[in-house]
Amino acid sequence: MATKTANASTDYSEGSIRVLKGLEPVKQRPGMYTRTDNPLHILQEVLDNAADEALAGHGKRIKTTLHADGSVSIEDDGRGIPFGLHPEEKAPVVELVFTRLHAGGKFDKGKGGAYSFSGGLHGVGVSVTNALSKRLEVTTHREGQVARLAFSGGDVVEPLAVRPMQEGDRRQGTSVRAWPDPKYFESSQLPMAELAHLLRSKAVLMPGVTVSLVNEKTRETQTWQYKGGLRDYLMQTLPADPVIPLFEGEGYAQNNESFAEGEGAQWCVAFTEEGQPVRESYVNLIPTSAGGTHDSGLRDGLFNAVKSFVDLHSLLPKGVKLLPEDVFARASYVLSAKVLDPQFQGQIKERLNSRDAVRLVSSFVRPAMELWLNQHVEYGRKLAELAIKAAQSRQRAGQKVEKRKGSGVAVLPGKLTDCESRDTGHNEVFLVEGDSAGGSAKMGRDKECQAVLPLRGKVLNTWEVERDRLFANTEIHDIAVAIGVDPHGPADTPDLSGLRYGKICILSDADVDGSHIQVLLLTLFFRHFPKLIEAGHVYVARPPLFRVDAPARGKKPAAKMYALDEGELTATLDKLRKEGVREGSWTISRFKGLGEMSAEQLWETTLNPDTRRLLPVQLGKVGFADTEALITRLMGKGEAAARRELMELHGDAVEIDI
Repeated sequence: MATKTANASTDYSEGSIRVLKGLEPVKQRPGMYTRTDNPLHILQEVLDNAADEALAGHGKRIKTTLHADGSVSIEDDGRGIPFGLHPEEKAPVVELVFTRLHAGGKFDKGKGGAYSFSGGLHGVGVSVTNALSKRLEVTTHREGQVARLAFSGGDVVEPLAVRPMQEGDRRQGTSVRAWPDPKYFESSQLPMAELAHLLRSKAVLMPGVTVSLVNEKTRETQTWQYKGGLRDYLMQTLPADPVIPLFEGEGYAQNNESFAEGEGAQWCVAFTEEGQPVRESYVNLIPTSAGGTHDSGLRDGLFNAVKSFVDLHSLLPKGVKLLPEDVFARASYVLSAKVLDPQFQGQIKERLNSRDAVRLVSSFVRPAMELWLNQHVEYGRKLAELAIKAAQSRQRAGQKVEKRKGSGVAVLPGKLTDCESRDTGHNEVFLVEGDSAGGSAKMGRDKECQAVLPLRGKVLNTWEVERDRLFANTEIHDIAVAIGVDPHGPADTPDLSGLRYGKICILSDADVDGSHIQVLLLTLFFRHFPKLIEAGHVYVARPPLFRVDAPARGKKPAAKMYALDEGELTATLDKLRKEGVREGSWTISRFKGLGEMSAEQLWETTLNPDTRRLLPVQLGKVGFADTEALITRLMGKGEAAARRELMELHGDAVEIDI
């Protein structure tokens, strides 16, 4: 009998595991660290460092030069990157900054740190620029000396050379010249309009700092310096004249129990009746193109101030309810927030995730806006009129949807706690594990637009259940009636006009049992409501598993921090250690389930659209057929052997984070 031997090329052994070192991870997966459509973002990392120097009060000029050979250089007159030996690493600091991931001056936020407020957070910025450049040269001027070194593909090719300053040399500052490697980018061309906009915004946010762009090919030079700040900038970019004068202001924490000294925001808001609103926000000078919690704070502050004014003057017509988007619909704004320890979504920092930023910005905007409205009652009435008009349009649209549903709708399940609004696009329903969690969710939710449907125990595995037998199960029946769509298959064209909620959110405990319930519900939607997934209506909520009560640290007051899982908990504790918090002075609580959370905690971590984590369920590129084969193996009753084989082959891969 012949013995079957494994092909050597498919062997899985100790030697199969490869450990990526240095900057190799960036070169292998550049999309994890930067935008790869063009090299603008890797150059922005250098620009952000120069802006951080100016933000800290150590520079007045930033110059960007587009050289004829395709390279780009950025110069500042800041303190200059140190080039002495690092006390622990025994290598020049400037070399570490450009060759090591997670090495930088932005982590030290405590007293005496190099940067109190900065955009740099993850510490991978300019090392990514270096890794993805064919060549990169750094020159730093400080303490009467000039130091220079050069890299190629992230490796040192010209070691550090230090010489005394000579006549004509700059006294201080850093100059970085990079040749982006085209093989990592879809296009090697820089988007000139986006670059000019980025540079201009830096000048706007740092009044008195001169920012320039020199193009050697066209021999053109553009220079920006703003003394009027956000107001001048917004007026130049508005699509139409504002219907009320611009509302601008700023506020920063001082001797505040909730926020670190210096945290706060500066803003300028305009309301127009036509044109696409202009909305730009920044955190420590970093542009957040996808917005985030600081934008939500501005929206929250404006809404509450306007609502307070409307209530005070009894302006709201009967039957009309104001929502934040009604006030915000015609708002254009520029917002610049200062946050001590900003938490961004993703490496390219497009969106701010720091939960405290909502309260931070709102706490300064709301009182300032309330005062302004009461000083300018005529303009306040005009603004209220705009918001009420938007609310009436929204409600009319919602009523039209209701009429299309027709009569004879099935009676809604008794345990469904419905929302007040009938605007499908705005409404969401949470399928919650257990009556206990359902109780917290009902108390913590936004009654206007959030509905709650508690589910008892484990949901039926419906993968092999015939469609006409589905309604024999009470839980499945209640889900179908609540969402207003009949079960269907991937080839069907179901009537989605009866859909009652734009978002159907699966909300289960953060433990293994909760994950099992998630899988059972996802199986139900994939098998019997596939068009809801295809249309982007199904979501999975991510409640935290841990809460960390951290003591006051440096400039930061005592705080509650939440972690999704063990990995995030470890990262949170590492962060506290780096901030100088004494080992063990924090308290860690593990939520056994959602029912243990108070209504306030559940709102803050899981229900509040501004601070929650909600994952959209998508098929991606695989399509229904391939996914169906995989789910059959995972959920089919006769597939135990196939599941065992799958676990034996790939079980070790579950916890790997590449």
